[in-house]
Amino acid sequence: MPLSEESASVPGSTAGTVARHDTTETFESTDPATGGVVQVFPVHDADAVRETVARAHRAAERWAALGSAERELRLAAYRGHLARRVHELADLVHRENGKPRADAILEITLAVDHLAWAAGHAEKTLGPRRVKAGMLAANHAAYLEYQPLGVVGVIGPWNYPVFTPMGSIAYALAAGNAVVFKPSEFTPAVGAWLVDAWHAAVPDVADVLQLVTGFGETGAALCRAGVDKLAFTGSAATGRKVMAACAETLTPVLMECGGKDAMIVDDDADVSAAADAAVWGAMSNAGQTCIGIERVYATSAVYDRFVAEVTRRTAALRPGSDDAAAYGPMTMASQTDVVRRHLDDAVAAGGRAVTGATVEGGFVAPTVLLDVPESSAAVREETFGPTLTIAEVADAEEGLRRANDSTMGLGGSVFSGSTDRAMDLARRMRSGMTSINSVLTFASVPALPFGGVGESGFGRIHGEDGLREFARAKAITRQRVGLPVDLMSFGRPASAADVLARVMGLVHGRHR
Repeated sequence: MPLSEESASVPGSTAGTVARHDTTETFESTDPATGGVVQVFPVHDADAVRETVARAHRAAERWAALGSAERELRLAAYRGHLARRVHELADLVHRENGKPRADAILEITLAVDHLAWAAGHAEKTLGPRRVKAGMLAANHAAYLEYQPLGVVGVIGPWNYPVFTPMGSIAYALAAGNAVVFKPSEFTPAVGAWLVDAWHAAVPDVADVLQLVTGFGETGAALCRAGVDKLAFTGSAATGRKVMAACAETLTPVLMECGGKDAMIVDDDADVSAAADAAVWGAMSNAGQTCIGIERVYATSAVYDRFVAEVTRRTAALRPGSDDAAAYGPMTMASQTDVVRRHLDDAVAAGGRAVTGATVEGGFVAPTVLLDVPESSAAVREETFGPTLTIAEVADAEEGLRRANDSTMGLGGSVFSGSTDRAMDLARRMRSGMTSINSVLTFASVPALPFGGVGESGFGRIHGEDGLREFARAKAITRQRVGLPVDLMSFGRPASAADVLARVMGLVHGRHR
């Protein structure tokens, strides 16, 4: 029986395949399109979380002792298990998250690709290597390596319930750590599937990846349960609470707290391509994308054509839960209230909607807003819905100033016919990542780090930076030969310091 069907068939009295511990309280995971129950899960309390983390610490010792080559073999087995069951997992993502199956398949394949990269590059990135010792320690050999932290806690989001948490899980596992994963309370079945898949693919070290489920209290308990690092993806408001809980035990954190990403469309941009990318970046996944495009600044030279093209493309989109729909419902019902508030505020401030601006049940119509003041909530705050504001600017420099005038800085996009001009704008965009003549592409490149600045958070997943994020640097020196004068000894001659100062003057003092 497929894992998705097995999970769905478990009666509520057993709360799914998740270890219950002594927990008696449960909650239901539901289909956002129909309201139907997908699965029942335990609300793990602090004791249950501590027990899980303690078990993970024991597993972490075995996992680290395997060495990178053996870990890579097991991560390959996990990758293969996921790759053979893409459609099964996509069906579950569709049921619990609401996104179209095709989008779920894209999300899963990206996660598998990142898993392959992390496993294949861990040894080269983190393994021991010799570094130059420098002049003052020339008689020593110097070594650097990156060691596992131990147990990493991962609190995942609901908008990309496979790709986003796997950005932490895959890289943490590849770096030699055990992981305790708390998925969003809106997508716990997807989280359970991922953990069940690990247990099926890697039974000899099954406890290296474990699950806890519940609400905010369960996440807070994970922060305090003795994990060696906590990786969080969610809102800035919740992120502050996570940081406060982790501060009690000086547990380091990695924070990805969303964005308000902007696109700049320059005079010489391919308007059709820019419009297509903007609509996808804004509307796919019902706009529930942390690196989605929420603001566009188009120069006067292309503004009218760009608006017309975006409007035409947006009018062809239809939300729904069927396979022909462009995108699905809002996964978290309360998010529709945020979208309504932003739309109402934008219109009240003088903005106008040229498409959409309606909400029916859990479905938000694709919405394009023009003439919205920069002070409006629709421009200043993360909307996280299928909406897009488009503003006319005199030139790309004004677009860049407006794009950078935000407390957030996760991703962004630049469309230009000039490579040099586009690269210059991309470098100066206040964001952790920027795509040129495309959107979101940086997330699909496993070698590139993913993360933001400002209220978008700090720390990086993906790439070599992502591997090192889940490891501690270990420095070692070894004396190769002794010196006639040991500067780090009370027995050094009185004249040694003056001699050292003269040497420094000769070597470095000529520089002005």
